[in-house]
Amino acid sequence: MSNYARRERLLLVDLLEAVGPDAPTLCEGWKTQDLAAHLVLRERRPDAAGGMFIKPLAARLAKVQGEYTAKPYPELLGLFRGGPPPLSLFGIPGADEAANTVEYYVHGEDVRRAQTDWKPRVLDAEFAEVLWKRLARMATLSGRKAPVGLVLRRPDGQTAVARKGAPVVTVTGEPAELLLFAMGRQAHAQVELEGEADAIARVRTAQLGV
Repeated sequence: MSNYARRERLLLVDLLEAVGPDAPTLCEGWKTQDLAAHLVLRERRPDAAGGMFIKPLAARLAKVQGEYTAKPYPELLGLFRGGPPPLSLFGIPGADEAANTVEYYVHGEDVRRAQTDWKPRVLDAEFAEVLWKRLARMATLSGRKAPVGLVLRRPDGQTAVARKGAPVVTVTGEPAELLLFAMGRQAHAQVELEGEADAIARVRTAQLGV
């Protein structure tokens, strides 16, 4: 069985190393130093990581994020490259693959596409299918805040409904591009949108993602 999370982790850390700690990312307000701190915190400090989803923990998250951001960049990359520690939730067999394949692919594109000279990454067909299956399962979660109906469609016609409703906007693209769109990177995903002009405009600026 392929370990895509491990592969994406190593590709991401290599990319972070190549661009350095002060490079831009698509994550609003974050440079690569901040992103590296987030990645390490997420798998090493579950007591703080909960602040991403639980408002009462947000202050603790901000504090710990600041502490990790202050660490030397090479140290952060070394911690991330080494994988989750034994007592991490992501150290449970299968958890890293289930939780991090999409996470690391998307963050890799957050770094890649924020650079002025970025080039599209060519994905193998098997990995594209993995991303599509993950997207299909999480589509309604990522599209729950869409202001209109939202359908994600591959060029071969396969679809995933992100949100039921009318009017409907249909987003067409390759699986990886649809994933980026659904994860809130609408402005940077290489897709085509069909629907009423006003509905399309609203979807482009909607708060999508998990």
